[in-house]
Amino acid sequence: MASGMLTERQNQLVGEEQATLNRLLALLGGFEAAPDDLSTIRQAVEDLGELFMLVIIGEFNSGKSSFINALLGERVMEEGVTPTTSKINLLRWGATQSEHQGSDGVIERTYPADFLRDITIVDTPGTNAIIRQHEALTERFVPRSDLVLFITSADRPFTESERALLEKIQGWGKKIVLILNKIDLLQDKAELQRIVEFIEDNARVLLGITPQIFPLSARMAQRGRLNNNTLARRADGTDATTTRLTDRASLDYGQAFAASGFPALEKYVFGTLDEASRLRLKLLSPLGVAEKISARYATLANDRLSLLKGDFQTLENIERQLTLYQEDMERNFSHRLSQIDTIIYETRDRADAFFDRNIRIGRIIDLMRAERFRADFEREVVSDLADRVDRATQEMIGWMVDQDLRIWQSVTEYLSRRRQVQSDEAMIGRVGQGFDNDRRSLLLGATQQARDAVNSYDKQREGEDIAYAMRSAVAQTGLAVGVGIIGGALAAATSIAVVDVTGITGAVLGGLLAGVILPTRKRQVKHDFHKKMEQLRYSVTGAMTDQFRSELQRSIERIHEAIAPYSRFVRAEHDKMTQFAAEMAQVSNELAHLRNEVG
Repeated sequence: MASGMLTERQNQLVGEEQATLNRLLALLGGFEAAPDDLSTIRQAVEDLGELFMLVIIGEFNSGKSSFINALLGERVMEEGVTPTTSKINLLRWGATQSEHQGSDGVIERTYPADFLRDITIVDTPGTNAIIRQHEALTERFVPRSDLVLFITSADRPFTESERALLEKIQGWGKKIVLILNKIDLLQDKAELQRIVEFIEDNARVLLGITPQIFPLSARMAQRGRLNNNTLARRADGTDATTTRLTDRASLDYGQAFAASGFPALEKYVFGTLDEASRLRLKLLSPLGVAEKISARYATLANDRLSLLKGDFQTLENIERQLTLYQEDMERNFSHRLSQIDTIIYETRDRADAFFDRNIRIGRIIDLMRAERFRADFEREVVSDLADRVDRATQEMIGWMVDQDLRIWQSVTEYLSRRRQVQSDEAMIGRVGQGFDNDRRSLLLGATQQARDAVNSYDKQREGEDIAYAMRSAVAQTGLAVGVGIIGGALAAATSIAVVDVTGITGAVLGGLLAGVILPTRKRQVKHDFHKKMEQLRYSVTGAMTDQFRSELQRSIERIHEAIAPYSRFVRAEHDKMTQFAAEMAQVSNELAHLRNEVG
């Protein structure tokens, strides 16, 4: 299609199509598109500058070669009852008839037929030949066609394999004309009409339109045209008698050619399909190719977005689980921490009872024995304090370890279920394998990290680590730490209060003021002890709470670290797919606009 022969608007449309196709090519190039699809689009861009391409398709022995020879008026293509066309043949205009091997196994032929100056004919291998690569050659070449002449034979019209191939061709948005060949094998016009109606009905269902059908006999047309040409050559330089005989024979061959049905097809190809019509099909052809390929990748992008949406939901569900886990742990920890409060409050009440029994006039002698008083206080009030607090703390730590293990198991099981979800790997051959492999690998990695954490979970070691951390946290408050985790600190702190109690004996020995001073000092001792206990409770529970929250956050962060690569991949791919889908939608709009412009 020489640009010098086009109008300004036609040249503009060609430029716009090339720009849109190149934009699609660039988009797909960054999307791991199949090499064959990229090659098809590049070829569509190149074909915009080529002649109108008429592609002949049909099963072997449907008469494709005979049809082309009838069109040319010479026996240019080899004919036979076996698959004679094993390669694609490109037939172009040339001053002489020639043949040479082109690239990709394509045979390029030339012949001096005038219509070949505007049209390139493509003869394809029979699609049902025993050699299966023939069919692959044909299907690979279909996207390049501007018009497809699909030949079916009257002795086996519209076979199942032909229907399948027609459906593929239709998928490329190609203009298809059906040719019913070998009508000379039929008994009468009624049989011909039944076959034509059969093809029309099936093609209408398959293609969604009523296609143009040309019943003909390529062999009759070829015989009539070849013999006419032979007679014409013989008539040159003969006498009048020979000329009259030649004229009569020519009339017979002309009638045979007319009866073949071939003239109607020629009128369509060379008359109805004038230059303007061919140009329109030429401009529409790459649009159909681009629309088919872009639709496939738009679908692939949407499928990936759906898959990634599921991945987002997986990550969001894990976050919700972690949030609920944190809330549950906070709530249950407060309940378990209250057990230590209870122990401390019970100790305070026991201390009050002890002071009431022992700090009175009747026990003045015992109050003078400081060491005995201290021993009684420790035995009756705080002797089991360390053990009780240590047991409660160990139960709390065991609970924390169990809950930490459970959340890891929950995440592991959830990720494992997500890994079983099928992705889009098989949608377009191996297209998107990098995406699929990366996603599966990262999801597997997150799952494996979670599984490894569960399998290697040492509850005793975890408990010891947390206990050590809590012991260190309590020590940092300035409290002494005994052999227990927390209880030793409490016991040491409560014994300090005993000094204040035994220190009152001097005042009691003063005599007259004992009745007033002793109750006052007892109230003061209680008050001071309560205050020390409250400070102790606040310091210990505060330190334990801080350490609990630190351990809880560490557990959650470990899970986040395990799924972080998978999470980053999902976010990045979602952004990438969203942008790609938006740009593909723009390309689709441009293609639709161009189709409307072409008409």
